Amino acid sequence: MDTELDRISSLPGHVLDQILSVLPIRDAVRTSALSRKWRYQWSQIPHLVFDTQCASITSQDQTIAKNNLVNIIDNVLLLHNGPIYKFKLSHRDLLGVSDIDRWILHLSRGSTKEFVLEIWKGQRYKLPSCLFSFENLTHLELFNCLLKPPSAFKGFRNLKSLDLQHVTLAQEVFENLISSCALLERLTLMNFDGFTHLKINAPNLQFFDIGGIFDDVSFHNTSLLTLVSIGLYANVKNDRHVSRGSSSKLLRFFVNLPHLRRLEIQSYFIKYLAISKVPSRLPKPCMDLNYISIRINFNDFEENSAALCILKSCPNLQEIEMLGRPEEQADVEPQTGFWGDDQWKCLFGQLRLVKIVGISGIRSELDCIKFLLSNSPVLEQMTVKPASIEGGWELVKELLRFRRASIQAEVIYLEP
Repeated sequence: MDTELDRISSLPGHVLDQILSVLPIRDAVRTSALSRKWRYQWSQIPHLVFDTQCASITSQDQTIAKNNLVNIIDNVLLLHNGPIYKFKLSHRDLLGVSDIDRWILHLSRGSTKEFVLEIWKGQRYKLPSCLFSFENLTHLELFNCLLKPPSAFKGFRNLKSLDLQHVTLAQEVFENLISSCALLERLTLMNFDGFTHLKINAPNLQFFDIGGIFDDVSFHNTSLLTLVSIGLYANVKNDRHVSRGSSSKLLRFFVNLPHLRRLEIQSYFIKYLAISKVPSRLPKPCMDLNYISIRINFNDFEENSAALCILKSCPNLQEIEMLGRPEEQADVEPQTGFWGDDQWKCLFGQLRLVKIVGISGIRSELDCIKFLLSNSPVLEQMTVKPASIEGGWELVKELLRFRRASIQAEVIYLEP
């Protein structure tokens, strides 16, 4: 055992740091008991993660649990000797306590590049102003926080990745935050409040993932954006009388996304895109788009029109996923005629995979399947998974009747 320990101890310092960095902070600190050389080795690791692994708190008393965790973090920061490039605090027993202010102030004096703060309990934690002075920050991840930057805040000039979930910030704060981070490449927004208009102005943005309740979304100076996943969690009404004079949401959404490669339209966002007049095709086709996923009410005329417009504007699609919302179709009289106009024109010359999920077998769903099969000459596989087993055999018989443009296309029926 001593020989093995000596072999490890003789490794270069940077290798020891790498070994310690993959250990939970609790185990990393315990290595100080191995030998004199190891005594302070842990104090130089650049990545500090305080999560449920760092302290096994079994006390039912929340005050005792909180104090134990606070003491652990205080002692680690006090004894740490070296730069802290990553700091993550995500412990389910921790509320938004004032001690966090001290830790953030301590980190603001260093060279922290990654900061992750997840407050799992209690109300929104208001971030101290010193957080906005992190000059070297490249990744910021916040959960259950309130952001109110000081008036002198000019943005995080090195920030490349921003992940905000269950956060509160004002409309102006949101817009200034995004536009002032010129190097931003990845942006995630989930379950936010305080702002409803998503104006995304980010010249280096490549990845955008959003889910929440909002009124509007627009992109400006986003020519590098290639992956978008967007979900609107509240149903919207397409009032034809109100929307007739407004600009097309569909056209506005795509106009500044010239190099989009992957698009996920989740929840009710396709209904948002259907507001106002929907063209038969986009003015400029999405030549780079190779994957699309659309959640849709197949019995809604506007939603089907918007989905058809998008699909017809993406000639190089390789994979399509259509996710039904059958719960909205029960009380509506079935409609037809959405998908029948462009059959036999082979729109999708590169489409190989299609997934149809959550359907009930109504005519508009079958028309969509027929449309895709008849316009995909190199299709390899289509999987169909209904929402329930009711009417499954009838659905199978319909699928077998459809003509396929691809002689190698395999249609697979999956049980719900």
